[in-house]
Amino acid sequence: MLHSLRISNYAIIDHLELNFSGQLTTVTGETGAGKSIIIGALSLILGQRADTSALFDKSRKCIIEGAFDVSAYGLDSLFDRNELDHEDVCVIRREISSQGKSRAFVNDTPVNLDVLRELGSNLVDLHRQHETLDLATDRFQLDVIDSIAGHGERVRQFGNTFRKYKLLQKELESLREQHLKAQNDLDYYTYQLKELDELNLQSGEQQQLEAELRSLSHAEEIAEVLSRSAFALTEGEGSLVAILGSVESDLRKVSAFDERIEALLKRIESSRLELDDVAREMQRLMESSDRDPSRVQMLTERLDLIYRLMKKHRAASEEELEKTRLELQEKVKNVSGLDDRITELEHELTGLHKKLSAEAQSLTKARTKAIARLTKEVEASLPSVGLPNAILKVQHDTTPEAFGPNGMDSIRFLFSANPGSDPVEIRRVASGGELSRLMLVVKSLIASTTALPTLVFDEIDEGVSGEVAKKVGNMLRDLAASHQVICITHLPQIAAKGHAHYYVYKEVKGSRTITFVKPLETRERVIEIAKMLSGEKPTSAALENAQELLTLN
Repeated sequence: MLHSLRISNYAIIDHLELNFSGQLTTVTGETGAGKSIIIGALSLILGQRADTSALFDKSRKCIIEGAFDVSAYGLDSLFDRNELDHEDVCVIRREISSQGKSRAFVNDTPVNLDVLRELGSNLVDLHRQHETLDLATDRFQLDVIDSIAGHGERVRQFGNTFRKYKLLQKELESLREQHLKAQNDLDYYTYQLKELDELNLQSGEQQQLEAELRSLSHAEEIAEVLSRSAFALTEGEGSLVAILGSVESDLRKVSAFDERIEALLKRIESSRLELDDVAREMQRLMESSDRDPSRVQMLTERLDLIYRLMKKHRAASEEELEKTRLELQEKVKNVSGLDDRITELEHELTGLHKKLSAEAQSLTKARTKAIARLTKEVEASLPSVGLPNAILKVQHDTTPEAFGPNGMDSIRFLFSANPGSDPVEIRRVASGGELSRLMLVVKSLIASTTALPTLVFDEIDEGVSGEVAKKVGNMLRDLAASHQVICITHLPQIAAKGHAHYYVYKEVKGSRTITFVKPLETRERVIEIAKMLSGEKPTSAALENAQELLTLN
């Protein structure tokens, strides 16, 4: 439960510190004094977004801090999951800088707003005046049934599975479209791939073939040049080899007389031998360079095929052509892969559909039981808030083959406040006062099924007065026997039911209007409640009536 709330520099609040009763705390004050501002500050530490417009003084930061006793509410797993220190008294702090930067802390550990909202949802149910209208919405009505059924976690898990199911459905639809297009292209890809596979182009093959073809195409010219060159090197007296042989013979005659000539002799001898070897190599090349028309044709056809496929695939090199072949191979493979993935997804979706269908039926059974409990207990409680003839019925429809993120159920509350009137949708018949009382009854029932420690009502008493207000106050006091209840009210009958009573007022300090709050002692409560009964200057009858209201508790 909420032990204390400290507010600094928020709206028209400079600084406030509030300590709350563990039972029913009522909060009163004139309209505009700042009662709902206190609730707004509380909502900040429960995870609501904020902006700098909430700052009382734009030059300093706003700080909201609440201390909650969480020792009896089994929140260990939540703290452990978010790596938070778990203390019996949990301190939640929210800071908003003058630049608009917001920071949140739980037991001095920084957290994001998602963590704050998750923790807050386990600590406080905050009901604001306009939220009474939620009672007429399908979503809220289904949430009421689920709260009473106590299967909130199962609904969340169902929603997660359903979202996964829808994502897989979307993926399957996309894959089927891809597969249809790929099937149309598959024959074309396969034909192109077969061409390149049959080509079986080897690395460097094009250059080798081109070189060989050039050689074969000029075989006669090559043979003639080789023959003439070999003759010039070795044949006749004027050949280079013969001339070097003669020089070698002359040098050998005088080499013994000068060692330098011996060195020259060796070089001449080496050159002669090298030229002789060159001549023999020319002879061999000449003998092997005979033109082979069949080989030329084969090379020409092979190169023509390579050139044609390179042009077809706009490839400037063997490497680019091989890259194209690998890409086609991958496309053909992907078509086969799409078949496998589609089959896999269809199987997975079938399994998920069966799982969702079974779980949806289970949720429906639990909701059917919860509906019976809701209608029975709400109708039993309505007389206690001045609606003795009211009837609440729940229209429960199911669509087994069209379940959504919450199952296959649609819920609609039907209400009648007057005898002889058939129940119809709440939004069509209920007045503001009737809605407020019905919401209080529903909230009381939900609270009895959960471990939620604190209930906050901001003007739940809209549209009621007199004896009905007294009954609403009794219900709030009864609810406070098992929960901490904080209620902002304008009604003296409800204010008098509080185990503690805070009075909110504002004063002008300098050029600023500032909100203050003070706890009321017994005599002060009598005066405040008398003012609520008769005006700023209460009569003796009003004071006596206020005293009686307080004494009745």
